[in-house]
Amino acid sequence: MLKLKEVNHIAVICSDYPRSLAFYRDVLGLRLLDEEYRSARRSMLARLALGERYLLELFTFPDSPPRPSYPEACGLRHLAFEVSDIEEALHELDVNKIPHEPLRETPDGGRCCFLHDPDGLPIELVEVKG
Repeated sequence: MLKLKEVNHIAVICSDYPRSLAFYRDVLGLRLLDEEYRSARRSMLARLALGERYLLELFTFPDSPPRPSYPEACGLRHLAFEVSDIEEALHELDVNKIPHEPLRETPDGGRCCFLHDPDGLPIELVEVKG
């Protein structure tokens, strides 16, 4: 058995780099660490941080195929981010005109909500009971 230590980063391929960068940075609040154009791959790469521990790499590649259709296609199901106040988070989504599903109760007594990034990748916001 491998002895994994922790998740190192999450990588997302987007179709519209400026739109997705704005979403992850300006709507979700991730901090842009750096970005680079990789000419050999005709690809942009942005590294974004959530706090001091989590890294999201945002890529764009020419002619990337679209995400498989719903419902429940195989592959990554969603990214989940914890928030302190889910109602405040939903208000921010509404202010930014980001559509989202209604608030749900989680089995452990917390609350969550689903939305999508600009390419349709499911995002879950979770408020942990406590």
